[in-house]
Amino acid sequence: MLKKGFWLNLLVALPLVFLFGCAEEGKVDQGRVVAFDKDKKLVTIIRDKKIDTLNPDYTYLPPLTYALPEDPGETGPLPKAGSRMKLDAEKNQIIIFDAKAQNFKAIDFKPIEKKTGVEKDDALVKGKKFPVVDKDKKTVTIYSGRQKILETISLPDEYLALPDSTWDAGDEVRIYYKQDGKSLRFMNITQTDIFKK
Repeated sequence: MLKKGFWLNLLVALPLVFLFGCAEEGKVDQGRVVAFDKDKKLVTIIRDKKIDTLNPDYTYLPPLTYALPEDPGETGPLPKAGSRMKLDAEKNQIIIFDAKAQNFKAIDFKPIEKKTGVEKDDALVKGKKFPVVDKDKKTVTIYSGRQKILETISLPDEYLALPDSTWDAGDEVRIYYKQDGKSLRFMNITQTDIFKK
C-alpha cells in the first residue's frame, strides 16, 4: 500500500512536469545577409549549414526571411547585405547569390594581384571600404577578413554592371526565434565585438 506522502508529492510534481514539458524551446538560426529592408524591418539570410565560423557553408536554399524583434533592445547593429557567398582564391572563382534567379552562381575570374595573411588592422585594409570596383580597369578589389585575403580580380564586362554589393559579403547574423520568420533576438556577429566591455 502506498503512503499518503507519495500521492501528495505526485500531485505537486505532475503539474510541474506538464508545465516544463510543454514549454516550447526556441531555435537558433545563423547565416549571411543577402537582403535587408530597413523600413519593413525584414532581413533575408542564406543559412550556414555548418555554423562553423572558420569554414561556413552558405548553400542552403531557399533564402530565409525574418522580421526583426519587436523589442528594439533585442536587436543588435543593423545588418549590411551582400551577395558574395564564397571567394575561392584557389579555383579563381566567386560564388554569389543571384536574387533574380533565387539561386547561386559561380563566376570565374582572372587574378590580378593577391595578398594573403592580411589582418583587419593591416594598413592595406584598415579604414578602407571594400569592394573597390574600377570600371575603367575592369577590376574589383575584394577583402575577406575571414580568409585574410586582399585580392584584385578581373571580371568579364557583363558582370561589371552589377551593383558593388554583388562582390561584398553580407554580415553574418544569429537569430533566436520560436515562430518561423519572427525573430525574438537578433545578433549581428560581424559588427559585434564580444570582447568589448
